[in-house]
Amino acid sequence: MAQCEQVTTPVDAVLSRMRALDARLPERDGVAVFNRVYLTVTEAVDRHIDAGRFPDARAAITLDVRFAERYLAAVETAEEARRPPACWRPLFQMRRHPGVRPLQFALAGINAHIGHDLALAVVDACRSLGCEPTDLEDEFDRVGDLLISLEEHIREELMPGPDLFRIADPLTHLLGSWSLERARDATWSAARALWALRRLPELAGEFTERLDAAVGLAGRMLLTPLRD
Repeated sequence: MAQCEQVTTPVDAVLSRMRALDARLPERDGVAVFNRVYLTVTEAVDRHIDAGRFPDARAAITLDVRFAERYLAAVETAEEARRPPACWRPLFQMRRHPGVRPLQFALAGINAHIGHDLALAVVDACRSLGCEPTDLEDEFDRVGDLLISLEEHIREELMPGPDLFRIADPLTHLLGSWSLERARDATWSAARALWALRRLPELAGEFTERLDAAVGLAGRMLLTPLRD
């Protein structure tokens, strides 16, 4: 009896690229830290799609893949010694700094990817699917809910032990200044604004550039080197 061939989906393709990165990057590298987190998130989204938890699987896959491709393109740009988007530069510049803790690397990557890439990915997906951002709101919210549910796990896994985590620890105050839920809400507004500006390329480009710069500034703050 002939064996059925395994079908490779677009999500499988981006997962394969993330796993290849995980295999070749040093464990302590800041990009590797974020990549492991994002790989976990993307695997969770893939499982939810397979389980039928997204009302529109095609829309969920399109958004998930367009989203991942933004991150992977930034990595490739940096590896080729070209200039990545401003939101990603702090992570690539600080990825080997001994004074930056793993949790900072993870959150800086999440900040760049959610704060900038997700808004552009929504627009990319709308163009591919021929729909409006409101048609993707359920998929956007479900992916966001997954990210928020994983954030607590990420913080627990990467947070320093009780002996290092004190009320006076600068990391405590640094992490308190950034919220994934607030970033997600701002991203949805940015995506809708970009879609509204799609026929005004000059204004859309200016808006995207300013969004990129603002998210990059937040990333630099999150990657402030700290003393042990």
